[in-house]
Amino acid sequence: MRIAIQGIKFIVLSLLVAALGIWTAARFSQARVFGEALGSIGILAALFCGYFFRDPHRPTPKDDSKIYSPGDGTVLSVSRESSEETTTVRIFLSLLNVHIQRVPATGRVKKIEYRKGSFKAAMLASALGNEKCSMTLECGQPERQITVDQIAGLLARRITWWAKEGDLLKTGERYGLISFGSQVAVHLPSTARAIVKPGDKVLASLSAIAEWIN
Repeated sequence: MRIAIQGIKFIVLSLLVAALGIWTAARFSQARVFGEALGSIGILAALFCGYFFRDPHRPTPKDDSKIYSPGDGTVLSVSRESSEETTTVRIFLSLLNVHIQRVPATGRVKKIEYRKGSFKAAMLASALGNEKCSMTLECGQPERQITVDQIAGLLARRITWWAKEGDLLKTGERYGLISFGSQVAVHLPSTARAIVKPGDKVLASLSAIAEWIN
């Protein structure tokens, strides 16, 4: 299983903690219990980080009429939040989900905007004010523009994106990562129709969440 490079430092740090605990237990008899506990915590943390930062292979979607989920998780809402012409699909990524983000539809990056903000629980409405990075894609036609948000959560303190303005990205291509629990949102234009509902489980680049209607 491939592991995202951003997770290596967390794994190494956890293993160092484990090594310190094991050394402490072996070196100081009076601190044996503490050392064993510290070693166990370090090993468990390393295993969790390896699992959390996993980056599984996903086949490239072939249906250009569909818009795919940018992340693994559960659909929180499908609604028109600020405009009658824009439908927003929000997806919650729990600590157990893969946290690599993938491009929902082939297009050229028109704009990337990063905004500082709070760190509320990602499944709550208050998460709208959280730290986020927004990427706008033009998908072949000016009227086919979608915006994808990476939104930090309660524990997520780092948003990473690799795409740059002007890049041509393909459906299913990796473009970013959010660490430790988060939310992604896709803002659909009037030329697209959402085909998911709250509660649906989705997988990045495998689950279609919308389709182009013209």
